[in-house]
Amino acid sequence: MHEQFNFIIEILGTISFSMSGSFAAMQKRLDPFGVLIIAFVTSVGGGTVRDLLLDIPVFWMHDLLTCGVIIMTSIFTMIFKSLEKNFKVTLFIFDSFGLGLFTIIGIQKGINVNIHPLICIGLGTITGCFGGIIRDILLNRIPLIFRKEIYATACIVGGSAFFLMTKFSPLSYTFIQIFTILLIVAIRTFAVKYHWQIPKFYGHDHSSEM
Repeated sequence: MHEQFNFIIEILGTISFSMSGSFAAMQKRLDPFGVLIIAFVTSVGGGTVRDLLLDIPVFWMHDLLTCGVIIMTSIFTMIFKSLEKNFKVTLFIFDSFGLGLFTIIGIQKGINVNIHPLICIGLGTITGCFGGIIRDILLNRIPLIFRKEIYATACIVGGSAFFLMTKFSPLSYTFIQIFTILLIVAIRTFAVKYHWQIPKFYGHDHSSEM
């Protein structure tokens, strides 16, 4: 049951980030091949960095299902885009859910190789964020994680809540996973809606850098 739920999370995360990448690419008016490439790097970028850090085989190179899901999702998104007028809202929704889902996947990968919970949280953050970083760089945008929006912080808070709940809560492991995903999505949503920001340690001097 636990393995099946992890598989569902991975598929849903792949779909979410595939759609996020596809909508972002269509915002930039890329051709279908460009849309597919951006969807692919958004979906597997974070997991690739995570697996390289763990020195284990990169997951998608041995999993045709993941590649198939990305391709089918991208094609569906390109067809669906004729009905979708508000790219920004759709991109935000899928990016937020992908962030939550992939954070859990990264944390679980760390747990599977018995590394420290703090490193697991870092792996979850990398898995959730790095695909979006690569996507935004390829699209010539400042990555969300480097802007004023709360992004990686949501992964860190969610990951911390995950380990606290698994240690001190009697709730089932599956429920804790679901709660963590929804917590990350909620933090992202409220942060954007109410303009939450991480405090800055510099003033408003707009002079050029030294």
